Amino acid sequence: MGDHNARTRRRGEELLKAIHDAVLEEVVEVGAGRLTMDGIARRAATPRTTLYRRWSDPREVLLDALYHQHPVEEPTAGADDLRGDLVRALRLMVDWALSPAGRAVASILTDPKSAALMSEALFERVFANRGGTFTRTVLQHYADRGHFPAELLTPVVADIGEALVTKRLIDAGAPPTDEDLAAIVDQAILPAIGNPPAAGPA
Repeated sequence: MGDHNARTRRRGEELLKAIHDAVLEEVVEVGAGRLTMDGIARRAATPRTTLYRRWSDPREVLLDALYHQHPVEEPTAGADDLRGDLVRALRLMVDWALSPAGRAVASILTDPKSAALMSEALFERVFANRGGTFTRTVLQHYADRGHFPAELLTPVVADIGEALVTKRLIDAGAPPTDEDLAAIVDQAILPAIGNPPAAGPA
């Protein structure tokens, strides 16, 4: 009883993290269509009323958790390491894909019922607001600074790295190495934008 009371007295960021962690675990186990406030609250060891003070329904809890746990690339401020920034962006994607948030997204998008419920909101309220596909923030950063023509940054080009990493994760059943990620950058992304130099405007 004392342990339960201690947990339910959590406040602020500690409580929010517990709820976010709980909803990510819950959606993997039951699917988006069967998420309930009761299930999330039970897993987070907090009263259901705590959730209703902040969110109106369980899918709102899920979207909030995914938004806050979705990483955003941080390009080199001086825009002088395009290749390195792209490799790091893909590494960020791999680390995210193996995290609870990444596993939750995978479970949503591979389950037809969950995907029908969540995919539109997921892309609009999480991915789009956190930079879109991995590498897009980096590519936009360098295009804005004249390293390659901005018109080359098409939706297809923005998707190349993410698509190849996803394929590698599925085909190999293991996370790609840094050498694998560098090969994707060198053989696919950089050629698609004209192999610009690593430093200085094109």
